[in-house]
Amino acid sequence: MAGASLLTLLDDIAGVLDDVAAMTKMAAKKTSGVLGDDLALNAEQASGVRADRELPVVWAVAKGSVRNKLILVPLALVLSAVAPWAVISLLLLGGAYLCYEGFEKLAAYFWHENIPHHAQVETGSTFTSMTAQEIRSHEEEKIQGAIRTDFVLSAEIIIITLGTVADAALATQITVLSLIALVMTIGVYGLVALIVKLDDMGLYLQQSRATGWWRQLQHVSGAGLLVFAPWLMKMLTVVGTLAMITVGGGIFTHNLHFLHALSMSIEFSHSLPAAKILQLLSPVLFDAFVGVLAGGLILGMVNLLSAAVARIRK
Repeated sequence: MAGASLLTLLDDIAGVLDDVAAMTKMAAKKTSGVLGDDLALNAEQASGVRADRELPVVWAVAKGSVRNKLILVPLALVLSAVAPWAVISLLLLGGAYLCYEGFEKLAAYFWHENIPHHAQVETGSTFTSMTAQEIRSHEEEKIQGAIRTDFVLSAEIIIITLGTVADAALATQITVLSLIALVMTIGVYGLVALIVKLDDMGLYLQQSRATGWWRQLQHVSGAGLLVFAPWLMKMLTVVGTLAMITVGGGIFTHNLHFLHALSMSIEFSHSLPAAKILQLLSPVLFDAFVGVLAGGLILGMVNLLSAAVARIRK
């Protein structure tokens, strides 16, 4: 009897593990796009600090990301159970934040003279002209900005995952959410740490004391990394800003029925060149359009409100 009970228990555990594995795989597929944006955004955030502080900054943001998950996973489970409408409301608020931050960066690039100093795009290393206090403040601003952005993207990933496991048992929901959160944090920040140290890896290879063909291979590889690393970081800066706007717009599109219906109704005439490609890209382009529109409106309202407050104070 005891043996039969044990076998039944093991069978139940195996069944739960199969469900967890299947749902985790499904959730990972659905959140892969957001993970890519998360990687681009965090690599871009870590790029504007001194070389010797890059890894400590990545580590500080990773710890902040873990804290975000420890808040978001229980909160998502509770809200899903008692107030499901609040989940979508908070997600839309996060989307508004991403649109605002992304559009502010675009505005800082094109009209930098009208944008506050903290929002201006960094165009190069100016640490030699900064005091130690200014460097610490700059680094802290980078870390806090990255943690805030991570909070919004993590919230979207957790909500998407929660939707995948909504009909599962509570234990399965908790397990899948925890696994996705863990894999996301380790994967994203591990890759971010690798990306920001590519130039150091290139320098190390060029200084190799090996001999013969192995030395030549290392020197060529190192030179390639030194050329590739700055180009990659510039690309990630652009991609990170565009991803912020697109993800923010996508949150609105996917959670507001009229925008989702409008996005799905877009069709291109087959007579147009590259009509199939345009059709495939149309959801992303629509999300970006919504993100730019929402970001511009929010930035305009913030500027008007700031101007009104400044007048009242005078």
